[in-house]
Amino acid sequence: MNYFTVSEAAEASFIEKRSEFIGYIAPVKTNDEAVEFINSIRAKHRKAKHNVYAYILRNDNISRYSDDGEPQGTAGMPVLDVLQKRGLVDVCIVVTRYFGGILLGGGGLVRAYSHCASIACDSAKIMNMCSCSRIFLEMDYNLYGKVSYVLPNFKTITVNSDFGDNVKLELLVTDDMTQPLKSELIEISNGNISINDGENLFADFSSINF
Repeated sequence: MNYFTVSEAAEASFIEKRSEFIGYIAPVKTNDEAVEFINSIRAKHRKAKHNVYAYILRNDNISRYSDDGEPQGTAGMPVLDVLQKRGLVDVCIVVTRYFGGILLGGGGLVRAYSHCASIACDSAKIMNMCSCSRIFLEMDYNLYGKVSYVLPNFKTITVNSDFGDNVKLELLVTDDMTQPLKSELIEISNGNISINDGENLFADFSSINF
């Protein structure tokens, strides 16, 4: 089980027929966080004609959007559509528009707001959040070479390494690979590796090739 979100706030902008569109994207976990982010952008751009938004929350599968004065269906829904097509959750996008005096028409607005939402997504660091287990390994030094050789085959992230009397590793392993990894470690060490389980959590595995 996994989901995609963004690691931190980012922004991008472009100009279409003298109208400036500025897209802001940020991670949000709750409805209150989303509203707070939207209000912060509104406060920053009080003179803007429109501050259109859309957000999706993983908890309770909440999605909301607003056209903020643009013709119905030409702004908030296209922004929400970008989030949905990219599979992003726990994310809020606000697109600020400074009207340049030239009407874009319904189709032009849809394209402009979609494009601004897309470049805002492109400017953010996307995280692949996977359900995983934290496990702790302890082994003799003569086993460390074998273990480090097999770990890349099992979707693991090494959180901590301690090279004292023995080698101690703290790993995050995706749920689907936890049991296969344990079986492999027991086999290559003839049962001479200590394996202890930690908690289950979600962590960013975007640096791992799946």
